[in-house]
Amino acid sequence: MPGETRIEGDVPVVSSSGITGFHNEAKAQAPGVVTGRYGTIGEVYYLDQDYWPLNTSLYVIDFKGTRPRFAAYFLRNVLKDYQSDKAAVPGVDRNVLHEIKVRAPDPTTQERIEATLTAYDDMMENNRRRMALLEESARLLYREWFVHLRFPGHEHTCLINGLPQGWERVELNNIINVTHGYAFQGADFSEETTSRVLTTPGNFRIGGGIKLGKPKFYSEAGPLPPDYILAPMDLIVTMTDLSKDSDTLGYPAFVAKLPDVTFLHNQRVGKVVPRGDFFPKHFLYCVLCDERYRHHVVGAATGGVIKHTSPKRILSYEAGLPRKRQLIEDFESFAAPLFAQINILVESNEKLRAARDMLLPRLMNGEIEV
Repeated sequence: MPGETRIEGDVPVVSSSGITGFHNEAKAQAPGVVTGRYGTIGEVYYLDQDYWPLNTSLYVIDFKGTRPRFAAYFLRNVLKDYQSDKAAVPGVDRNVLHEIKVRAPDPTTQERIEATLTAYDDMMENNRRRMALLEESARLLYREWFVHLRFPGHEHTCLINGLPQGWERVELNNIINVTHGYAFQGADFSEETTSRVLTTPGNFRIGGGIKLGKPKFYSEAGPLPPDYILAPMDLIVTMTDLSKDSDTLGYPAFVAKLPDVTFLHNQRVGKVVPRGDFFPKHFLYCVLCDERYRHHVVGAATGGVIKHTSPKRILSYEAGLPRKRQLIEDFESFAAPLFAQINILVESNEKLRAARDMLLPRLMNGEIEV
């Protein structure tokens, strides 16, 4: 279902990468268990409301007496080591999946396992809600001051050509540069967990923000140019999108601060760097989430199925900015602590995710009794 055919509503539209939007009509009834048909293997999503699954996904239509939420955990455990025989089309073959021999616990044990794992997911969901509220606070102030132009003192400022007096249209190129990432070689990617994690377009949430799911690890022995090591809270932007509707193209994210993890600046991800001494990165994050900027980037995207943009296109966007820095600096003073709290919650969620994923196979194989 392309974005232009969706009608505004509260029914989640679910793809291989999770909820990608909303529609006014449901195709499948809750409870729902959805996984990716191709592209993303091992990610499983549980829905407690009616939903619309896209054709990039597979969804359960008959739980055969299994507790639905337990089924989501069970399927995630089955898929973690899944390998498709169709190398040319990596993904989940439904027919193969149906034939996999598994051992399932009795309903009472299912309930106990579900309760144990759900406790972790509920804490992560609570953190996600807090993160969303914190970010929305920053975005609301950005829209109030820089989109609706209701900044402090606006009542006494006249508009000239659509901008307040003392403001001007400035290309981002005058403030920042966007640098390309490094072409890390596939031969150095690692199936084992390492301290080095490659940033990819899959690390960006729809609407902006970091998304940490299944990391792509890079060998500890692989060549690593020092200029391509990212620091916590570096501002990055995605320049490639695999979705038909360019769901994440051009959106920004802040690099997460995680213990014992080094994020690497991979190709098709841009790093935003200052051209001078003025670098209001939290303000710029909101600019790169602005719908006007999005139209500028997506409207000129190149490619067919895979969409691309470029530093040149991103930097050619003109933003209306005050000539004096004070208003933007005031915004930074408000927004910086909010994003710092978000990063703390991101780190907390990764610890919870790691603990849950460590428990998952042990609970499923009976190594840990409940």
